[in-house]
Amino acid sequence: MRDSPLKTLVVENSKVYCKIIARMVKNHDDLNLVAACSNAIDANRIIKNHKIDLILLDIEMPFINGFDLLESLDQEIQVIIISGNSHNALKAFDYGVRDFLLKPLNIDRFDNAIRKVLTNNKRNEIEEDKEFLMVRSHLKNKKVSLKEIKWVEAFGDYVKIITDKEKVIALSTMKSISDKLPNDRFLRIHRSYIVNLNKIEKFGCTSVEIDEHQIPMSRKQKPKLEFILEKFDS
Repeated sequence: MRDSPLKTLVVENSKVYCKIIARMVKNHDDLNLVAACSNAIDANRIIKNHKIDLILLDIEMPFINGFDLLESLDQEIQVIIISGNSHNALKAFDYGVRDFLLKPLNIDRFDNAIRKVLTNNKRNEIEEDKEFLMVRSHLKNKKVSLKEIKWVEAFGDYVKIITDKEKVIALSTMKSISDKLPNDRFLRIHRSYIVNLNKIEKFGCTSVEIDEHQIPMSRKQKPKLEFILEKFDS
């Protein structure tokens, strides 16, 4: 058993199933029911106001369905889909969900799905790198280590995140990415570029150099960059 049960949110359109799933959560030693709701609007509000580790999510909901809710998540939350339609399974796993349960619910399958979540959670807990940026890339939530980011650049309706290991194309705006990055280590030096201050090798009046790449910098940002780098050296 975990020292701290997973904080769990039930999102289920059916009142009957909502009560059934909530009861299953309450009866599970490794889960803590934070809330149960019937639609994605209420779910979004709960997610913003509470720390949620696990969502038990219905797909068939009015107006905003379960897939729409998955698209809107901007943080790492494990998800188990609960659906009355097996045709949703293939699409569900495209979103990186932990498991897919078909109604009517079977207690053994439910317990097995929770074990998968707990196993994945323990694996994450022993990861050395605890600082990361969560982005939406190729219909999946992806963790990008902060210390590996070299720079971020605008890419149409997307952003391109250049790291030590790869290039990640993420569905986001530059402002959204900038707001998520710690401002003591990252600086938006141009409307189209954010740089990791630890990766800068040298800079001039209109550009910085990272790994032999020249990255444009607006002139008005140079004094701010100099001030921050001086603090790094002191």
